[in-house]
Amino acid sequence: MRSTILSPFENLPYFTIEGFKQLAGENITSDAHARIALNRWVKGGHIVALKKGIYMHHLFYERHRQEATFSTVVSAILEPLSYLSMEFVLQRHEILTEITYPITSVTTKNTHTIINSLGNFVYRHIRTNLYYGFQIADAYGISYAQASAAKALFDTLYFRPQNAEIDSPGYDLSEELRWNLDEFTQLEKAEFVGYVDKSGQNKMKRILANLESHVWRH
Repeated sequence: MRSTILSPFENLPYFTIEGFKQLAGENITSDAHARIALNRWVKGGHIVALKKGIYMHHLFYERHRQEATFSTVVSAILEPLSYLSMEFVLQRHEILTEITYPITSVTTKNTHTIINSLGNFVYRHIRTNLYYGFQIADAYGISYAQASAAKALFDTLYFRPQNAEIDSPGYDLSEELRWNLDEFTQLEKAEFVGYVDKSGQNKMKRILANLESHVWRH
């Protein structure tokens, strides 16, 4: 079977093994047969394996891989019930500037990482009552969610191990982490405070107190 059978998928962000079987019709007689053909085309560079049973045509990848929304859409394809957050979003807001971070998202599902040829996609579990603070956007016909700067900051600090020095009078968390938090607006600060209150965590209240003492002075 020639790889030209995949041509209908060239303009789609992804396709499934079931979609391929429907396209192939009588040429594919079983799931095993479909996987053998698809794995051969992955090795040949015709398609990209995103995760088990989900693929992307190589031509779609080549056309869009340099675009800012590409990795965000891939993250949503891999885990639809998730929103981009944490270091990945903070870096986009130029709060983190020093290194490149993996694509980090938050979900109510279990914490897990998906690794494929496009990169590492990290998903962190959060309580249902904290699963908010994001906006929905669309690219290539796929909906994806991305946290606000304030929610991305909250999520990052929420998942970080507690720092024993956080209550020390001279300890400046923002300076220690080398984060650019002084540009947060009053609305963003108020939004962050709302997430802290909603969490009910003493750890987050102590972090907020540190930020208000050293960065967000009234």
